[in-house]
Parts: sequence; structure tokens; C-alpha cells
Amino acid sequence: MNQIEVRIMGQSYLLANPDDGEHALREAVARVDEAMCSIRDAGKVKARERIAVLAALNLAYDLIQHESAPAPTPSPAAMDEGDPERAAQLIRRLDQALAGDGLLL
Repeated sequence: MNQIEVRIMGQSYLLANPDDGEHALREAVARVDEAMCSIRDAGKVKARERIAVLAALNLAYDLIQHESAPAPTPSPAAMDEGDPERAAQLIRRLDQALAGDGLLL
């Protein structure tokens, strides 16, 4: 197993890379980076740890939704991860889910 260096939200990380898994690992890093940057760029959340939690919850929610029911083909606008309205909706949904958690930043 070798290591690769990646960047998530501008910060460097050295990750263990399973044999023949670099492409999948880099895809995962890209998705995490995109999710975190989208939340950060929406402007409501500044703390890196809270951004990471919100991004993780968003990605897990999307995975569960995908696994539980076949989703209709989204419109090209909905597929644009840089869509500010989509990011705002995700942040509102996650803030509602985390509203009672006083332990987060």
C-alpha cells in the first residue's frame, strides 16, 4: 500500500492508498472537497470542523437516498454541484437536523 497526497479545501492530507484504488480514492477526495467547498462558499458556515460534519452528513444522506430508491434523472441544473440554491437547501436541511446538537461548534 502506498500513500498519495491530496488537497481538501486547500489543506494537504497524506492518505494510504489501497493497491489499484487510487482512482476511486481520488474520486472520493474530489467529492468531499466539492461538498465542503460548496458549504463554505455558501457563506453561512465558517468552522472547518462543522463544514466537514455537514459535508459528511450530506454525502451519507445522498448515498442512503440513492440506495433506498431509484432516483429519477436529475435536470442538468440539478446536477450542477456549484448551484448556490442547491447548496443553500442542503445547508438548511442539515442545520435542521443538527439544530438540537449543542456539542457542535
